[in-house]
Amino acid sequence: MKVMVVGSGGREHALAARIASSKRVTEVLCAPGNGGTAGIATNLAVDPLDVQAIVAAARAREIDLVVVGPEAPLVAGLVDALTDVGVVAFGPGAEAAKLEGSKALSKRFMHRHGIPTAPFAVFDDADEAQAYARDRGGPLVVKADGLAAGKGVVVAKGPEEAIEAIDRIMRNRAFGAAGQRVVLESCLVGQEVSYHVVLDGERFVPLAAAQDHKRVGDGDTGPNTGGMGAYSPPPVVTPDVERRIVEQVVQPTVRGLISDGIEFRGVLFIGLMIVDGDPHVIEYNVRFGDPEAQVLMARYGGDVVDLFEGAARGDLSAVKPSWLAPAAMCVVMAAPGYPGSYPKGHPIVGVEHAEASEGVTVQHAGTRLSDDQLLTAGGRVLGVTGVGASVQEAAKRAYAGVEMISFEGAQFRRDIGHHALRPS
Repeated sequence: MKVMVVGSGGREHALAARIASSKRVTEVLCAPGNGGTAGIATNLAVDPLDVQAIVAAARAREIDLVVVGPEAPLVAGLVDALTDVGVVAFGPGAEAAKLEGSKALSKRFMHRHGIPTAPFAVFDDADEAQAYARDRGGPLVVKADGLAAGKGVVVAKGPEEAIEAIDRIMRNRAFGAAGQRVVLESCLVGQEVSYHVVLDGERFVPLAAAQDHKRVGDGDTGPNTGGMGAYSPPPVVTPDVERRIVEQVVQPTVRGLISDGIEFRGVLFIGLMIVDGDPHVIEYNVRFGDPEAQVLMARYGGDVVDLFEGAARGDLSAVKPSWLAPAAMCVVMAAPGYPGSYPKGHPIVGVEHAEASEGVTVQHAGTRLSDDQLLTAGGRVLGVTGVGASVQEAAKRAYAGVEMISFEGAQFRRDIGHHALRPS
């Protein structure tokens, strides 16, 4: 079968690589892909947000399955458009994608269906939002309602920081139209983790827990990014905590979707704060996390095409997840200046040496090829993933791979997995 992966980041490279390893797959295409996917697939110069161009390319190439990586095409209705012309696609339709497209909608969904989450309030007016923050006092989480590439969240230590964040989001439109509305919620204290489940509209297949590192600097300092690294499994998700996640979050979420008449076929990323062993939902995402996808794909032992196609066709009854690697870690190498402005076009060297190391793979995110020279082309440039019998071994391999790669001004965190490697 022919499979098309939509997107251009490290997540899409990880998905494409696992899809290409399936015995069922004869050809993989990426739209538009990157410098890494060019080595395992055919890259197509198509904008992921150009719904009709993606549909036309899928039909012209007689694609059997489309796997949509990023959230924006899902919110824009790409899966609906593909389904309308008979192309099987992995990912939720536009109605289900609103769970990520609007944080206000998702918080109201959680409240309506009794899913544990922090108390919250929604505001369309900046003055009212700031008055609420001033009266409430204490730490608050300020969230732009719409899509902001994982960067539209500010954890404010007090009212003044919250008021400043509301100004940036609602008045200065730091995240564009995503900031027309804000959600203010109480700040939960615990460990943040992600839990992915694949749904077919009625059933779900749970995947492994992972822990992302959003802040740009060591010790969780500096501004939020799209993610500077991840590992799996996080020790905070014990078997008992995982049971609570499934019983208190996943099952009521699936029941709520069915009750609301929303058919969800794809992967649901549940962002959680674990507070004294109890899970609280921070957010829903309607696609794989990035860089969580890198560690989940590195660990997964089954054929991911069976998983993705089963969800897309509405029947996961025969799919049972299996895990090949006990642990995995991905360390992101980013351009200097990220998550602010950053240069492009710097040569990258050493990737082939890193990938020759035992248990190491490299996922490209912001790269491009020019006359066979690999160049930087984005903020998050590469993800170096190590697998092993433990998080410690996975970390050792991932960081050994990072040390073999260089490009001008490369920055990366040196403490990915610190909760597992140095428990507090």
